[in-house]
Amino acid sequence: MSNKAPDTTPTAALATKSTAELIGSGQEGTVIDQAKAYLQRVRHGDMGALPAIGGFVVLSVLFGILSPFFFTERNFANLLTQAATLVMLGMALVFVILLGEIDLSAGVTSGLTMVLFIVLVNVNGLNWMVALLIALLAGVAIGTFIGFFVARVGIPSFVVTLGLFLAFQGLELIIIGSGGLYRVQTPEILAIMNSNMPVWAGWAMLVVILGVSLATSFWDRSRRTRAGVPNRTIALVWIKLAVILVVGGTVIAILSQNRGTGFRVVAGVPIVVPFTLAILWAGTFVLDRTRFGRYIYAVGGNAEAARRAGVKVVLIRWTAFIVCSTLAVVSGLFSISKVGSVDAAAGRDIVLSGVAAAVVGGVSLFGGRGRLLHAAIGALVIAVITNGLGLLNLPAGVNFVVTGGVLILAATIDAVSRVRSGGSLTRT
Repeated sequence: MSNKAPDTTPTAALATKSTAELIGSGQEGTVIDQAKAYLQRVRHGDMGALPAIGGFVVLSVLFGILSPFFFTERNFANLLTQAATLVMLGMALVFVILLGEIDLSAGVTSGLTMVLFIVLVNVNGLNWMVALLIALLAGVAIGTFIGFFVARVGIPSFVVTLGLFLAFQGLELIIIGSGGLYRVQTPEILAIMNSNMPVWAGWAMLVVILGVSLATSFWDRSRRTRAGVPNRTIALVWIKLAVILVVGGTVIAILSQNRGTGFRVVAGVPIVVPFTLAILWAGTFVLDRTRFGRYIYAVGGNAEAARRAGVKVVLIRWTAFIVCSTLAVVSGLFSISKVGSVDAAAGRDIVLSGVAAAVVGGVSLFGGRGRLLHAAIGALVIAVITNGLGLLNLPAGVNFVVTGGVLILAATIDAVSRVRSGGSLTRT
């Protein structure tokens, strides 16, 4: 055995840094090797979004049997638009949940910033793009405020955000007044959730998605090659592209059918879909392929170990709350586009559904494990429950009971899988 000391030159340090920023790919080898490695991770409790995907399929089949309207083109489009607001809020919350934190004010942040947006446009006559920019900056300011007290002062995020959850409801009442309501009068905002792209644009979007996915995959492989890290078999890239082509092509083919009534033709992908996919891709890129993203997982897994490794834990936590509040503004934009109005109760009830979406999708409440895609899948599961029960004309109370039961089941699976994978149910 060689007693040669490890290379500590700047070149070696740079190589180590580059390697640390790469996606951990587990066991390398053939497609069969990767499948075996995945099954082994599942047996050890790392199931990711697998339970949510299973639940989505089972619920879809169940509602498809119980209601003849569930698998219609019109309901499919309605399901996507109904889920968009919750998908966006769930993705926003992932950034703080990965740290083992929570933001109970995300929902009312979306509501308050949209109240500000509508007042600036409807009352003050400000250009809607300038007003939207101000609303986004307000979201950044709110996230900065929360991050300061959580990351710098050390107050638990539950306490800080609960206080803002109550305070922001009061601000909405002060601005709008009890029983007050403003209608959305900007056609561009209303079009986000209520209009569709041309049919050809949906197919063009699929081509762009395939191209971006292919380019990203080969960029990842080139980075790993330069860093001297083994690559997975190229066959996995083609399998991923094939899955995107089949699933995406099927969805676009369904949405390209005429789902209008009478003489009006309604067809195409809802405009909100490319907006959501773009933010999903950007957020996933940040979490998977940047140092900031890897540090979020490190801090969420073990904050003390990350601090000793040189990670600026305070800055990471601070930034995560800023990202969360900013994306919450986008969620609020989707909401007012769908509803067409803003009142003093805007955003009050959705935050817990956002947390539920992330947890149901497989994001661990203990921190350090989960992806934005998991929150999106969890939001789709909740949207399927709401949509399906609505088609069956069941009372709203049944929806709450079923959603609560699914959430408890998902949290139980998360806790059990964490223990099976050797983790702890206490934060470190």
